[in-house]
Amino acid sequence: MGLLRGRMSHDMERAGLAPRTRVEYIAAIQRMATFFGRSPAVLRPDDIRDWENELVRRGLGASGRRVAAAALKFLFKKTLARPEMVSFIAFPKGTSRLPTVLSLREVDQLLSAFPEPRFQAFFALIYDAGLRISEAIQLKVGDIDRAREVIHILGKGNKERQVKLGDHTYALLQSYWREVRAQEPRSEPVSKETPLFSNGQGAPISRFAARRALAEAALKAGIAKRVNPHCLRHSFAVHQLEAGTDLRVVQVQLGHDSIRSTQVYLQVSTRLILKAPSPLDALVPTREP
Repeated sequence: MGLLRGRMSHDMERAGLAPRTRVEYIAAIQRMATFFGRSPAVLRPDDIRDWENELVRRGLGASGRRVAAAALKFLFKKTLARPEMVSFIAFPKGTSRLPTVLSLREVDQLLSAFPEPRFQAFFALIYDAGLRISEAIQLKVGDIDRAREVIHILGKGNKERQVKLGDHTYALLQSYWREVRAQEPRSEPVSKETPLFSNGQGAPISRFAARRALAEAALKAGIAKRVNPHCLRHSFAVHQLEAGTDLRVVQVQLGHDSIRSTQVYLQVSTRLILKAPSPLDALVPTREP
């Protein structure tokens, strides 16, 4: 499994898969290899079917089984060049749930609840630019282009895009840098490659620290909704649509390959829903009392 894992890791890196995705795929294949007690390279199609049944027996949810299916397809199609092994695999469908969206007031309460500038600026940027947490974590000083008022983003699949740098967000970044980063000890001078958000020792902040800070701020702000980093990205998209921004512009801002991924936000915009006319209201006034 060691040699095969190295080959698969190399193939995934070349394919531009995100580091977190690569870790999940390797873990999924490792679990299968442990179950059978032999290398996946010697498995047969019936073994793959047995493994899918085993995942269901273990009670793994649809999202987990989708990861397992994607890992299998990559391993056998790309690394082992045996696509016939996984030709029958279908991605399990889960319950379609609408994304959680905060109101403008809730966003303001949340951002005001952060006790330190580091995470206030971090999550303000995620909301104001509609970023994924992974995109915000890997930002570097050189990605902020104040002259052109844009931020250079490296998104999923190593795809680049530019998003707007808001004045208020830039002010928060300046405050954060002045109050926090300027006070940190440095072994090297600041350059374009310096992480924009650091953990205090020069390395990028961790997902765990960021999520914990967000959870504490949501609790302090008294927000009952389930708040996570992606919730702010969802809120950005809906608020953009409610402000009249064209759907395709929002698609570009979010870095979606398909407009269908962006259209889901039309379903959760209460402001747009309330703007729709009521057919019965139009009908009733025409009737005789």
